[in-house]
Amino acid sequence: MISVNDLRPGFTFKYDNNIYVVIEASHSKQGRGQANVKVKAKDLRNGSITIKSFTGGEKVEKAMIDKINMDYLYNASDNIILMDQETFEQIEIPVDNVKWELNFLKEGQKVQVRKFESEVLDIELPANVELKVVSAPDAVRGNTAQTATKKVTLETNYVIETPLFIKEGEVVLVSTETGKYVGRA
Repeated sequence: MISVNDLRPGFTFKYDNNIYVVIEASHSKQGRGQANVKVKAKDLRNGSITIKSFTGGEKVEKAMIDKINMDYLYNASDNIILMDQETFEQIEIPVDNVKWELNFLKEGQKVQVRKFESEVLDIELPANVELKVVSAPDAVRGNTAQTATKKVTLETNYVIETPLFIKEGEVVLVSTETGKYVGRA
């Protein structure tokens, strides 16, 4: 058991028969009352993000998550297929568990698969990924007060806002957390 006061981003815990990973945690104490801990967490079984409120001092069970390096092979309608880099064993993960991550996955990409006991939960991507721009309309700088941007389509069919100088065929860095343009690769 672990105190909710010790929860930090990246910690995994079990609560109400679900397994969560902490995205953000904030502590607040007002007056004489108990301290409160608000945790923004991702449910690793279904991918939903929720906010949990705890009273300071409450305990949750720590979830021991195994991370296995795998290669993303392809998307097979309702599942994605991944292969273990050492044993060459292939596993399937439901597309519903990795909807956000699919925006940044390309064939042959290395990912980490999170497992709890023998249950495959989801995948973890690097903080930034390199993706090729497949469609970038020509942009004309107008009367803009801020930096001008345009929408471009990446090789995974994900659309992001980039500066006007990005052209078709270039490789850009994209944040897998925010889904925003980071820079040129």
